[in-house]
Amino acid sequence: MPLAAVTLAEIERIFAILDRLGISREAVVIPLRPVHPGGVRVLPRGKLEIQVESETPLDEWLPELERMLVKLLEQPARRG
Repeated sequence: MPLAAVTLAEIERIFAILDRLGISREAVVIPLRPVHPGGVRVLPRGKLEIQVESETPLDEWLPELERMLVKLLEQPARRG
């Protein structure tokens, strides 16, 4: 069943991943409307935007989210 909205329950599970990776919750934006495909991107001001996946069950998608975040953390910082 597709996810219709991102609620506090989903956000708390994402926060657990952020905490484990040492990413500040203040450095992240999580829109309340899920999308397909979900993903992570760096916004122009440097915050991470986590777009929650709407089609894949959250339990299956969260490990993929963690992999995406780790990959972003491993990239060298961009200089403007």
